[in-house]
Amino acid sequence: MTLLSYQVFMAVADQGSFQKAAQTLQLTPSAVSHAVAAMEEELGSPLFVRSKRGVSLTNYGKELFPYIKNVLNSDEYLQQAVAQFNGLQKGSVRLGTFNSACVEWMPGLLKDFQQEYPNVRVEIYQGSYHDVKRWLKDGIVDLGFLSSLSVGDLNYEPVYEDRIVCVTPKGFQPRHPGYITVEELKEQKFVTQMEGCDADVNSFMKKYGLPARGNSYIVDDMSAIALVMGGYGLCLVPELVIRNLSFPVDVYPLDVDEKRTIVLASLNAAAQAPAVRRMHDYIVARLRDGGSEADKKKP
Repeated sequence: MTLLSYQVFMAVADQGSFQKAAQTLQLTPSAVSHAVAAMEEELGSPLFVRSKRGVSLTNYGKELFPYIKNVLNSDEYLQQAVAQFNGLQKGSVRLGTFNSACVEWMPGLLKDFQQEYPNVRVEIYQGSYHDVKRWLKDGIVDLGFLSSLSVGDLNYEPVYEDRIVCVTPKGFQPRHPGYITVEELKEQKFVTQMEGCDADVNSFMKKYGLPARGNSYIVDDMSAIALVMGGYGLCLVPELVIRNLSFPVDVYPLDVDEKRTIVLASLNAAAQAPAVRRMHDYIVARLRDGGSEADKKKP
């Protein structure tokens, strides 16, 4: 099989259509169809299920997907290495991120990085911790923001810490002016996110025996805070979530010092392409130097 065969496989898997894959690769649909048929004949098993709704991977195709992705990633690494040897600053980086890191960090990070490296293409994939971890393991992204509690066996480097705080409806009166105690929280109803979306808060609640009362199965921070605003309950969030919050709610520190550690993770740090390594080092230096432009403006 050739590199083009792998590129065709990945394009069809990503697009779910031979026609769209052909457009992406600037090939004819018949060329894409022949390339897939040749792969299936060589491998002795079908790779795709064809139906009126589109094209999807067979179980065999799903098993091969990460290996073929790794081959294409290796080719990208080679192309970037050659460009680096020739004195060019080019390549591509795919970065996975969860919501609050995307909102708070990505605009400034990307703008400044691409001013310095205009020929490096950066792609952003936003999802939950679970999504980012899966994308890293499948080779969909090169780097990913995760929390230290969700990183598992991936390579990672800590880049930022933010404390857990409590968001309440406007006008909520805690027993103690200026902060809320864990004991007080045990009497409250909470808006909670789904398990894979907020590992740090879920761990905090389990650690202190806080009841996850409520009927919410939220997947993003802003939806949870909107429900708090409507009086549905309180929610606990890492401080990064509410840094530039415009919702009419109140935010209180807790009487315990619990923090989320945000890490920058990768599957294989030793095999990173030059552009990926450049982005990795840039992010680590930038966040350790102040977290964001918002941090730098604080007195």
